[in-house]
Amino acid sequence: MPEDIREEVRKRYAQAIKFKTGCCGSGSEGMSCCGDSASKVSEMITGNLYNYEEVKGLPAEALAASFGCGNPTALAELHEGETVLDLGSGAGLDVLLSARRVGPTGKAYGLDMTDEMLAEARANQAKAGAKNVEFLKGHLEDMPLTDSTVDVIISNCVINLSADKDLVLREAFRVLKHGGRFAVADIVLTRPLPPQIQQDLAAWTGCVAGALVDSEYKEKLARAGFINIGVEKTRVYEFNETMARELLPGLTPEQIQGLEGAIVSAFIRAVKP
Repeated sequence: MPEDIREEVRKRYAQAIKFKTGCCGSGSEGMSCCGDSASKVSEMITGNLYNYEEVKGLPAEALAASFGCGNPTALAELHEGETVLDLGSGAGLDVLLSARRVGPTGKAYGLDMTDEMLAEARANQAKAGAKNVEFLKGHLEDMPLTDSTVDVIISNCVINLSADKDLVLREAFRVLKHGGRFAVADIVLTRPLPPQIQQDLAAWTGCVAGALVDSEYKEKLARAGFINIGVEKTRVYEFNETMARELLPGLTPEQIQGLEGAIVSAFIRAVKP
């Protein structure tokens, strides 16, 4: 199952970068993303996360291919000269924003497993002329960095996609320096989802089935060794029946109703002692 999830995620986001849409459904060549309800789902999750001044001067392609649920660079405290690692960096928007904030004496890494995303990110880096940026190929569960090399870890709606979040958080703890900060945006749950949804691969790649209940997220961070843990909800998602079916096909009306208020985006903070 974990390898199945990873492969489905890889395929979905390879397709997403091709069509510049993060809501790829089950239709041929991703064209099911083009419907009005799909656009509303995508806008509800990814819309209005960045203001104009933040992204001014960056490639439009990086913003168009941003599939996140938050803006970790606005919420994380980044300082001149720091090293930042973005987990699941996609087309590179958050990496480029971080690179600006840490300045020429700092470094911003992006980590992604999808070749298509990495190619897009490197093209955006070239367009932006960012010299203090490096995109790495790899998995969140096995980060290609040595111990204690990163000041801040950010991520934007990606950790929920991993089938082994305990390992992701242990790896995050390993690569952070002592005193380093974990500052990610992610989808979390206010209560557990029905087992049918949890086992649905489409729901996994749609950032829902793999999401943790907020209290479970805190427990896993503490188990990995983090302190000063906090989960701040930023958006509560409400789906009408048509939109819910676009995101999670096959649900009954009763199951859709049961999702009300259960799925939220949040900013998750923690510190490595």
